[in-house]
This record gives sequence, structure tokens and C-alpha cells, in this order.
Amino acid sequence: MKKLFALSIIALILTGCNTVNGFGKDVKKVGESLEGASTKK
Repeated sequence: MKKLFALSIIALILTGCNTVNGFGKDVKKVGESLEGASTKK
């Protein structure tokens, strides 16, 4: 689970977010996807 989170953060950094607001939205999407994955089990 920690590896998935770390890879997600790295992917966000590599794709590049031009603004802090955009970065916040991306982090929110990652959090929602992780939350969704954890509730499916």
C-alpha cells in the first residue's frame, strides 16, 4: 500500500503541476482513488 502511494506521488511530480492549486487537486484525486481502492476490499 505504501509503495502504491509513493509511486502515485512520484507520478504526480514527474507529470508536472504548474500551480499549487493544480497540485492540490492532483493530491486530492490520488487520495480519493486510494480511499476507493481500500473500500472495495
